[in-house]
Amino acid sequence: MPETIPFSEIEAILFDLDGTLINTDDDAVARLEVKLRPFLRRRAPRIARWLMMKAETPGNALITLLDILHLDEASMGTTDRLRRRRGVYAAHEFSLIPGVGELLLSLQGRYKVALVTTRSRFHIDAFLQQFPVETAVFTTTCGLQDTRRLKPHPAPVRLAAQRLGVPVEKCVMVGDTTVDVKSGRRAGAWSVGVLCGFGELGELERTGAHLVLESTADLLKHLP
Repeated sequence: MPETIPFSEIEAILFDLDGTLINTDDDAVARLEVKLRPFLRRRAPRIARWLMMKAETPGNALITLLDILHLDEASMGTTDRLRRRRGVYAAHEFSLIPGVGELLLSLQGRYKVALVTTRSRFHIDAFLQQFPVETAVFTTTCGLQDTRRLKPHPAPVRLAAQRLGVPVEKCVMVGDTTVDVKSGRRAGAWSVGVLCGFGELGELERTGAHLVLESTADLLKHLP
């Protein structure tokens, strides 16, 4: 039986970006599904989502390795091209998941809020500029260049909590993949999985999500 998140004691909420706040995950799956459909027919949607999810952790591991070897700056063009091939596009193509804008606006003045993503600083800044009203709630952002290790390592979540000045055990990490859940749990934060991106209910629960929601916007129903 998973622990119940004590939302009345929570001081900060940390959000993943792709598949959690914006629709890029579903867009990427749809593009891959079109390519697979001639071969897999009705199985194409399920296999496309599975393949995209399985690429998440190795992709993060590769970026981490490049950083450790001090090759990250030289490889930024390559990693961005890899992200584009996976369907992770520049900010002018971003679209918020339904209800996310309202959720972010409702958090203003109630919680400290951070963005924790594997996106580059360029993409983070572009996202903030595209949605200035909704993203004004973010006190800090943690991306590709901010920590030596990326999710599922706990470093990004711990850094976000440190920058917010909040004990990590009073933070909730919200994300759509097992990578997000593992990062939050390993850091000592509470973890909320959402089904509007890559993640599936069973795998998010098995990874240790304390709560799984149909959409990020549904978090509002659980906040006091």
